Amino acid sequence: MAESAAGDKTEAPTPRRRQEAREQGNLARSPDLSAAVLLLGALWLMRWFGTGIIVALRSVIAEMLSPRSLADLDGRAVGPQIMHLIAQVGMSVAPLLGGAVLIAVGVNIAQVGFNLNGQRLVPNLAALSPVRGLNKLLGGGRGAVHILMNVVKIVLVGLVAYSAIGGRLGQIIEVQQLSFQQIFGLGCEIVFSIGVRVALLLLFLAILDYIYQRHRMEQSLRMTKQEVKDEMRRMEGDPLMKQRRRQIAVQRAMQKLKKDVPKADVVVTNPTHYAIALKYEEGKMRAPRLVAKGADFMAQRIRELASEAGVPIVDRPTLARAIYRMIDVGEEIPEQFYSAVAEILAYVYELNRRAGRAAAPAA
Repeated sequence: MAESAAGDKTEAPTPRRRQEAREQGNLARSPDLSAAVLLLGALWLMRWFGTGIIVALRSVIAEMLSPRSLADLDGRAVGPQIMHLIAQVGMSVAPLLGGAVLIAVGVNIAQVGFNLNGQRLVPNLAALSPVRGLNKLLGGGRGAVHILMNVVKIVLVGLVAYSAIGGRLGQIIEVQQLSFQQIFGLGCEIVFSIGVRVALLLLFLAILDYIYQRHRMEQSLRMTKQEVKDEMRRMEGDPLMKQRRRQIAVQRAMQKLKKDVPKADVVVTNPTHYAIALKYEEGKMRAPRLVAKGADFMAQRIRELASEAGVPIVDRPTLARAIYRMIDVGEEIPEQFYSAVAEILAYVYELNRRAGRAAAPAA
């Protein structure tokens, strides 16, 4: 039971897991959404720029079939003429193609963000396997569901398409009584109506598919408790190594305290939580300098070293806390603390002077 519980993927994926999936190109993406948006966008682009394309094609055909063009038998003029016609048609088609490219790129960026993945460009011979291709075609193990969904899509598309022409069957039957321009206009209107309705239906189904793909990707990225622990261990390092590094850092800090605290002029305490050691050498320093500081256990160690070395210990809670939080070891104290520190140093120097005079007769 314990092994089964440990193997259940109950934990949300870590940021590192998501980043690795993104680097490998495993992202929630729905091809149907891209196709639906592109179809809908292409239809509106055709509605906006279709007239220009028709005019350009009509101009090209009229120019190619004109008496002047048919009477010109010089082969040297064919190349420039064809290039001119291609440029003329290309200029009319460019907005449509450019808009379609922008739509395709935009909808993909909206799904997965801007993600350049070179691994997808590496040739994969396993993808050429007919068995794998057939399995992917049938839905990757979900063949029955995949086929059923496609059948439902076809039925819905058929119903939507019929809804666009159901009320116009009379017009379609009587189309032989219309002129060519009227037939062409009616055909364009019916095709556009069918296309928009089908595109909106596919867009709705594609949004549902995208939501499902995101849910499926999220489930595939979920991790077991052990996987989370292993990843945290890889990111932060082995706990034993971290403990060892902490021990080394504490040892070095202790060695530095043993060296610097005995040289201090005074130790200012909180009295128990904070301790700072100050030193001032007239002529060498512009202001007293912080030579050591510590909190809790380190503060206790500073007090012990100060007592052993005979360094005076002064209890000034507010000053000790302020200097501990604002100043790093090796820095001189700011001007705002000059008065308070000068008072403490004067007191310490007076104690040292008295102690020196009292020791002189004994010597």
